Amino acid sequence: MRSFSGQLLDEAREAFIDGNYKEAEPLLEQPSLQKSMNPEVFQMLATIYYNRGQFNKAIKTFKKALEVDPTYSDAAVGLSIILNDIGKYDEAKKVFAEAQALLDQKKKIVPTANVEEKFATKHIELGDLYLQYKRFDSAAEQYAQAQKLSKNKTDISMLLAECYVQAGAKDKAIRELKTVLQMNMKLISPRLKLGLILYNSNMIAEAVDQWENVLRLEPRNDEALRYLKMAQATGITNLNF
Repeated sequence: MRSFSGQLLDEAREAFIDGNYKEAEPLLEQPSLQKSMNPEVFQMLATIYYNRGQFNKAIKTFKKALEVDPTYSDAAVGLSIILNDIGKYDEAKKVFAEAQALLDQKKKIVPTANVEEKFATKHIELGDLYLQYKRFDSAAEQYAQAQKLSKNKTDISMLLAECYVQAGAKDKAIRELKTVLQMNMKLISPRLKLGLILYNSNMIAEAVDQWENVLRLEPRNDEALRYLKMAQATGITNLNF
């Protein structure tokens, strides 16, 4: 049978996940949960404060979660997001890096099956945040770290390519996607993306080649057909649709 604090936490977590912060907050502030020293309690409270714009209170509460468990990645990411919001970019990066370093040490003692994927996800989240603020080098660095940890390397390559495109480094985006396709020529999404980057780089014939290859793999691919119709106006392709 669940303890009283365990039941409180279940109710608070359910309300939090549903976005019902008015219900979740008083539950999380119950003395039994505050004394439990569960980092999740402080992480959820800090997120509620953040959503209200109470940044100072949120920062203190995220830090409390990390005092309980310095490797608690959800709190590290949350704190990093707030620090980015208030312009403390280097401090945000440091918080995340320290949490990962501690978790890496912990892994040596207690192996965790999915820890690499978990941290890869957090690197992606932080990369997305840097990209939002147009800090392209930092975003690319986070995506690269995620790529090292995750098995979903193709998806992360797509993120890297988009980062390079937004940074104005289309040549890097093209190289990234071509590398992915060299490892698996049957991939569809990277080939579609590569074609679009090539097209926008005025490399029309090369773009058409990529989309025609997609249709060889998937003859009814709507996206490839649409792009080829767009390219047909240039006179490069004579495909009949």
